[in-house]
Amino acid sequence: MTAAAPVPFVDLASQHAEIAAEVQDGLASVFSATAFVDGPAVADFERAYAEFVGVEHCVGVGNGTDALELALRAAGVRAGGEVIVPANTFIATAEAASRIGAVPVPVDVDDDRLLIRPDLVEAALTERTQAVAAVHLFGQLAPMARLAEVCDSAGVALVEDAAQSQGARTGGRGSGSLATIGATSFYPGKNLGAAGDAGAVTTDDADLAAEVRKLRAHGSSVRYVHDVIGMNSRLDTIQAVYLRAKLDRLEKWNELRVRAAARYDSLLADVPGVRRPLLGAEGEHVWHLYVVRVAERDRVLAELNAAGVGAGIHYPYPVHLTGAYAGLGLGPGTAPVAEAAAGEILSLPMHPHLTEAMQDRVVEVLAGAVTGGAR
Repeated sequence: MTAAAPVPFVDLASQHAEIAAEVQDGLASVFSATAFVDGPAVADFERAYAEFVGVEHCVGVGNGTDALELALRAAGVRAGGEVIVPANTFIATAEAASRIGAVPVPVDVDDDRLLIRPDLVEAALTERTQAVAAVHLFGQLAPMARLAEVCDSAGVALVEDAAQSQGARTGGRGSGSLATIGATSFYPGKNLGAAGDAGAVTTDDADLAAEVRKLRAHGSSVRYVHDVIGMNSRLDTIQAVYLRAKLDRLEKWNELRVRAAARYDSLLADVPGVRRPLLGAEGEHVWHLYVVRVAERDRVLAELNAAGVGAGIHYPYPVHLTGAYAGLGLGPGTAPVAEAAAGEILSLPMHPHLTEAMQDRVVEVLAGAVTGGAR
């Protein structure tokens, strides 16, 4: 690799190359059997992912947003209720509540890890609160033990948004098993990514799993018998084949992410003006993203991109400051930590095939940009 070679933010092509032959064999079986909807490949992936997470049930669905909505609905969220969410999250966390007719209530995050704060969750509880959506952000687990105490005391559901944390564990339990019900996304860039949109709901509760299965299939558990209004959101068989092949490699790929994150930490230790991610005491980090904080972030990002370094931002606007949620009437100052971080956070390239030479290039360009120097 030359000094000027581009560094991709993600490298899906290298992941695909590892599984291509296995996927081809799986797809040949699907087409041979013409088992295109809810076929054996879907059941096999659901079983394998449930075992990986450490739960009894996995229900595959069409995408991560549907997974969140279905998890919230199964957990008892109804129109007019409130769902507490972190201000610093992808809009799907709030959007899933809104699609039910519930009202998302954004609360601030801690300044070190940008994870939802249990004390602010507790302060935001009202008689209308029906659930708390705990987001495992960037690959690190939210403070689930304390959140569970708050939710149990208030009698509200705790739902995991585990889209960024496949493989993260604490106390031997995996992301997606730390609440009554969890939802995840298999968007291509996730640690476990499909070849398109896909998602899943995970739970130990057989009744909740059955409810999600019914809701994802037009509210029907028996063909042409529709008990409730549901949706059409089944995990595509082709995506199940792709995900099953990747699942066998996920632990190895996560280990490579952890190794790359440790090397970033070492390389950036003496770079002034770069605030590195801080690990919490709770659980393992699987480094879906490696997010630093810098001043003049937009200028720094532009310099990185101009030099061929594929950096990004997750996320530039807190939920309450997006146009979609202007109707909540929550202006600047609602979540000061999330609002300040939104102007500083910078996601560096992170994927299992990130080489040391790539990391050296990223840090070289970043160091030059934060000090205002040339690349």
